[in-house]
Amino acid sequence: MEQIGAYEAKTHLPKLLNKVSKGEKIIITKHGIPVAILGPYDDHNKYASSETIKRFREFRRKKKLKGLNLKMLIETGRA
Repeated sequence: MEQIGAYEAKTHLPKLLNKVSKGEKIIITKHGIPVAILGPYDDHNKYASSETIKRFREFRRKKKLKGLNLKMLIETGRA
């Protein structure tokens, strides 16, 4: 993985973005210490709200309260 200083990264950002768009990852350093990774954007639907809701509903179907109710759980948590 290529390493580049922060100042140089700022100066050559368009060139770096071109490399990243082809799948490369670049480590950005500050005074020789790695501080960030510039990489391709992947899975733009990873945090889609509809998918999150679907997964939450699947999780809920598998869990049972076994006689407890939500109000009692909330009150217990406040104690």
